[in-house]
Formats: sequence, structure tokens, C-alpha cells
Amino acid sequence: MTIPPRGTPRASPVKLVTAKTAHALDAEASSSWGLNPFALVEAAGRGCAAALLQSSPAFFQGPPPRMLVLAGSGNNGADAMVMLRTLLMNGLEEASFQTVVLNRFPDEEDRSPHAEALRSLSKLGVSILTWKQLKDPQQFLGQRDIIIDGITGTGLTGPLRGTAAAMVQTVNALTHADDTHDSPGPPRRPWVVSIDLPSGNFDCWEQPMLILKADLSLAIEPVKAALYNPPARPYGGTIVPVGGIFPHALINTFEGAELLSWDQAQYRIPPIKPDTYKHQRGVVEIHAGAPGSTGAARIAAVGAQAAGAGLVRLIVDTAIYPILAASAGGVMVVPAGSAEDSVVYTPGKETRFYPDALLLGPGWGKTPDRTMLFHRALVREWEGIPLILDAEAISLAKDGVFHGNAILTPHPGECAALAGVSVETVLANPGPLLRKLAQEKQAVILFKGHVLFIACQDGRLGVVDGMVPVLAAGGAGDLLAGFCAAIAARMKRSSCFDGYTCALAAAALLIETGRSIGNRFIDPLGLAEKAASIAGAAWLSSLCGSV
Repeated sequence: MTIPPRGTPRASPVKLVTAKTAHALDAEASSSWGLNPFALVEAAGRGCAAALLQSSPAFFQGPPPRMLVLAGSGNNGADAMVMLRTLLMNGLEEASFQTVVLNRFPDEEDRSPHAEALRSLSKLGVSILTWKQLKDPQQFLGQRDIIIDGITGTGLTGPLRGTAAAMVQTVNALTHADDTHDSPGPPRRPWVVSIDLPSGNFDCWEQPMLILKADLSLAIEPVKAALYNPPARPYGGTIVPVGGIFPHALINTFEGAELLSWDQAQYRIPPIKPDTYKHQRGVVEIHAGAPGSTGAARIAAVGAQAAGAGLVRLIVDTAIYPILAASAGGVMVVPAGSAEDSVVYTPGKETRFYPDALLLGPGWGKTPDRTMLFHRALVREWEGIPLILDAEAISLAKDGVFHGNAILTPHPGECAALAGVSVETVLANPGPLLRKLAQEKQAVILFKGHVLFIACQDGRLGVVDGMVPVLAAGGAGDLLAGFCAAIAARMKRSSCFDGYTCALAAAALLIETGRSIGNRFIDPLGLAEKAASIAGAAWLSSLCGSV
């Protein structure tokens, strides 16, 4: 079996779609492309087998693992069985070690992909049982190395019931028992692999509905958006997109969000040319900090430097000016209200400190003068200067409408207040709500959390997968705001500012930085130092520009 090498670059981002869109794509594939259900199931099963081998090679380097397929009556069960058959046909498994457990046997006259896959496995010598035949399901499943979850798929429209629910509860009981044991060493439970998405997950899933907890999800492209809804995301484990089932030309005719990583997002931002000087890299002006929160201001400024800003001016209250000025490094710290604070743009003339991007809010507090500064920044945003709002500055935008040059960076609580809904409503299915909010505000919304969403006023929606707990600390959001400001300033200088692309690149840079740290706790300023290396490798030429 041919497996693509690790790190193979993708030509296009992964598309995320709803179950309704996935069903429409299935129908179009059959009616217009000649891809009937048998062809699609065969391609999906083979693709999942290759993805399993590539993502988990250790399981296949010793004795054949003992696998058990939990198969519902739909195409997800068929995909799982074809995957097992593919491994058998390639000599990577022994049939006598493998078992398929069904919710029920198909009828004799059934000629569906599910029934045909089952018949071929039976002839190969795989043991076929029904759930009701298991006397002690938990003990039976616990003796396996790998459990393949093909119980339910995108056809699910409500909470799990009956046999499907019993299967999921048994798998989760095995997972929970291992997660709570005190013994050292590797897991003593089966490794759980879901086909397409964990059983129980669907577009309208919400807590406390039952859902299977997977270690690995082999997500058939186009990937289902429900995998990345924040409450459901932890149940997906490691998510590996599986392509080659549907033609990209067909997938691209359907609407969906895009899932991007740093490997893709970095190329959407223009690199810095060798002859660049500091102003061409962009001037960032930051209004941040208050007594007791000087750290937020400093982190945001260092974040802007790390993401490539040519010049960073930090405007702070006079009460905290001495503190920040003493530890500024290359950041220009300016006391608010001073002569240096007022920079007037003169058309046709180079104004050294006139900002290419404005950032308001990190550690800012809610004093009366903040509203005045916000409205002054809003005028600049109307004139085309990118405006990034973070932390306390976001609350000032509740009744405001922007002009397409603003990026708001709310966490769930701030987003809920901005949209006038509960936090639970925001988290349940952020995509549609964020799109609506972006259109209402005429601004880009960068929604922060363990999965990051970027919604644009023109309808574009991007997702950056997170699940990086090292970033769950004070200062990570300030750093992200600084990244946004730096990238926005450089794009503005290059006359190519696009708030969606800017926010997407900043979010991807933050996640890539967190992942590069590994399993250790780190100060946000240490994160900034690592981010500078990652961003520099992507956007700096091998030759040094002038200053």
C-alpha cells in the first residue's frame, strides 16, 4: 500500500462542511460523477487504512494488533469494514485475530455496501457477532488493541439510543477506567479510532448528549464541521483528514469553512524583501495597560515585534509609564497625552510615527477616557487604518459598526456579551453565529479558545485547530493581539490588508508557537521569543534588509 510521506504539503486547505452539505455532495457524486455508494465506501475504507498506517505505524511494527470493528448499519460501518479488509488484504492483519460486532445482521437479500463488506470479511475468516451475543461487552472489548468506531455517522440527527448508545457507553467506560488509574506506563485499554467523526457527534450535538471519546478520528474529506465545535472537539482526539474519496473539483462547488494550519497560513502573508527598512515593515501603535496590568501591555508590544513589526509605539497612562519605559527594549513607550502621543498625518509626506495599524485594549481597564480613544481610533479605521480590539476595548464595540478594517479578538465570554447571547450558545456551534456577528459589525471576529474561529464580514469562515494547553495562561491573548497588529501593519504598508487573512495567520502562528514548546510551562515572553523564530523563518529573506 502506498502511503504519502509525512509532512507532504497540501495544495489547498481542508474544507469543513455540515452534514446536510455532505449528503448533498454524496448525491452529486453519484448523479454527476459516476461515483456510486460502493465506489465511495471502497475509497473511504482504503483511505482510512492508509491514514491509520501513516498516523499510527507503531501498532503495525510487531505482532498484528487485535482489532474490533463496531459497525452500525450505515456507510460508516461499511467504511470501517472495508478499512479492516484492506489491512487484511495487504498482510498487515490476521483474520483470526479480528472481530466485527454489529448492531444487527443485514437481511439475506441486502446488497448494500455495508452488507457486501460484511460478506467479504466473513469469507476471509473474520469473526462476526452481534452486540446481543456478547455476554460481557466491556471485558470483550477490553481485550482488543484497537477498536474501530463505525457505529454512527453524518446520518445521525438526534441523541444516541438503543444498541448504538450501549456500544458507545461501553467504549467510554474503558477509556474512563484507564484515565483514572494510578499505575505508570502506557495505556492498558484499547486505542479507539473513529471513522469520519466520533459516534454521537452531529451538527446539533450539545452537552450532555452521549458521544464516543476517540483517540484518533479519521475524518473523511470534506471534513465535518461538527468535529471542531468547541464542546465536541476534545472527543475527536487527534484528527487526521482523509482525502482522495471525492474529487476536489466537486468538493469546491460546495460551501464550507476552511481549516488551516501554520504550514498553509504563512504563505498568505507576503514575505519581507531584502531591501526593506523598518517603516516598510509597518508602524504599530498600541494603547494598553493600566495600574496592575502592565504585563499585558508589554506582552502585546513584544508580540508585535515577534510577528515582524518594524516599529512599535506603546501609548500608556502616565502612572505606569516609568514601569514600562524601564523594561521597553526596542519598544517606544510614550506617556498618554504627551506631545509625543499626538502624531498627525500629512498627505504626501512621510510621517515617521503615523501608525499603519492600531491595537487597543490589552490590560486597558475601563476608565472614562477609553471611550474617547476608541472613537478616535474608529475615525482612523474609517480612513483605512487597520484596528485591532482586544480585552476591555471589545466591550466598547457592542453598539458600534466598523468599516471593514477592524479585527475583534473576543474570548467566549466577551463574544457572548458582544452578541447578546449566552456563553453556551456561542460555544455550541460558533460558525453561524460568528458569521452573523461579523456581518453586523462589518469587522473580522477572531474567536479565541481551544479551537480558534475567524469570521469575516464577507462570509468567509476559517478554523485553526488548537488543543494546546500550554496557551491556557494569562498573556496568550495579548500576544495574539500583538501578532494581529504587526501582520496588519505590514499588509497595510504593502497595500494588501485583508483582516481575515491577517487574523488567520496570527491565530495559526500562536498555535504553531504553542505546539513548538512541547510539554513545559512557559512565560508569555518566552512564547514571543519562540514565535519570532517561527515567523522569521517564514517571512524573512536570507539576506538582511537595511534599517
